[in-house]
Amino acid sequence: MFKARIIDIEQGAYEVLLNVDDAGELGVHPLDHVRIYCEKGSLTAVANITSTLLGRGEIGVFTEAARSLALKDGELVNLVPSERPQSIAYIRKKMKGQKLAGEEIRVIIRDIVENNLSDIELSAYVSAVEMRGMDMDEVTDMVKAMVETGETIVFDKSPIVDVHSIGGVPGNKYALLTVPIVAANGVTIPKTSSRAITSPSGIADTMEVLAPVSLTAQKIKFIAESTGGTLAWGGSVNLAPADDKIIRAEYPLSLDPRPQVLASVMSKKKAAGVELLLIDIPTGKGAKVETEDEARSLAQDFIELGRRVGIRVECAITYGSQPLGRAVGPALEAREALMALEGKYAPRSLVEKSCVLAGILLEMAGVAERGKGRELAEETLKSGKALSKLKEIIAAQGGNPHVTSEDIKVGKYTYDFTAWEDGYVQIVNNAAVIQICRAAGAPRDKGAGMVVWQKMGSQVKKGDRLFTIYADSMVKLERAKALAQKLTPIPIGGMLLKRVPDYRVA
Repeated sequence: MFKARIIDIEQGAYEVLLNVDDAGELGVHPLDHVRIYCEKGSLTAVANITSTLLGRGEIGVFTEAARSLALKDGELVNLVPSERPQSIAYIRKKMKGQKLAGEEIRVIIRDIVENNLSDIELSAYVSAVEMRGMDMDEVTDMVKAMVETGETIVFDKSPIVDVHSIGGVPGNKYALLTVPIVAANGVTIPKTSSRAITSPSGIADTMEVLAPVSLTAQKIKFIAESTGGTLAWGGSVNLAPADDKIIRAEYPLSLDPRPQVLASVMSKKKAAGVELLLIDIPTGKGAKVETEDEARSLAQDFIELGRRVGIRVECAITYGSQPLGRAVGPALEAREALMALEGKYAPRSLVEKSCVLAGILLEMAGVAERGKGRELAEETLKSGKALSKLKEIIAAQGGNPHVTSEDIKVGKYTYDFTAWEDGYVQIVNNAAVIQICRAAGAPRDKGAGMVVWQKMGSQVKKGDRLFTIYADSMVKLERAKALAQKLTPIPIGGMLLKRVPDYRVA
């Protein structure tokens, strides 16, 4: 028997720490799998070894494993060596480029959900999918396995619609307009969104400025059926839980395999009871998908996968070469979205994209004739019905329904970058904007971010504002300023791009 010592560190997997002498007696080596038994149950964990942090007869149990077993510090547990999970053999099979059977995929997904794989083993799986790919049969089996290993929501009404953007464009706050427009027309849209992983703000981060987004599956169902819509954080619900664990492994490797993108989106939506799904694919220089041909190929994959799992899918290929609207960052985006709903000044790109997507959903749901959806969406926005609906959703999620755009607090420290010469804006560099906003503190600091005053092609005079950085602390503002000076997110130029040979250089 071993005395448990709780180690308050999040590992993302079930892991334990053993004294080197105890490990030697058990025949356990670093990263071997062991089985822990206690009064409340048992689980398989990955073993780490120490010669200094624990005494003989002690076992360090990291947060996830301790939480799963409801272990208390000092509680006695038993431990025995365990065989490696069966899924490791199937991961090796995929690494060799072989097709996986449905049952093999189910075993892998089950082991991911049950935290039976170490970080190294999970990274090997993600890398194998990136390098070897998966065909549509494998992706379909993965979606089914991901749905089966989590909660599902079954609605009492139909149709249930949703919209999902594959991301990559800063300021992509469309859902705060699209969802209430659709819901205001009597269509149920239980929107679940992600938090930012590499971007300055996810839809959930932006909505959290207005209302709580951590909702249970039962709460999502109740709010969606009573108000018509939700804007919730998908991570708070146990829908396709393998997805969040896989994303965690992808992030440090900067991987985003297409099979996993397809399975991630479709499993979450299938588990959420969605019947009609619109996929937004932003396309252009600096977006995740840079060419229209690539976007069309991805769209066809989504449509085919939807057909296989029982979701009718349509796709919208949208402009993604620069930020949507002007605001980037949770509070700044929430303020801009509210301004659009209130009928105040709002960038045309934000209003147009939001209404286009809402219009397609209204047509898919049969509320508007084909080709008439955008007109209905724009009328809903202009009439104030969308604003009223968003306030209803905010109240249902526990926020203040009386909030206005003027109430939103943004970063109190600001700095304006101005044009250093007359000319034209050549590009707005999405990647640079994202890096600068994150350096300013977004998304953790809700008020941090950037407002882009000039877009691609705009004519500017020396001294005109190009963009403003917002931060909640002077230290982060200075850090973001230094990065902006290095990256130049909005370069200025004239009609002459280059002179060859350049005698000034010579």
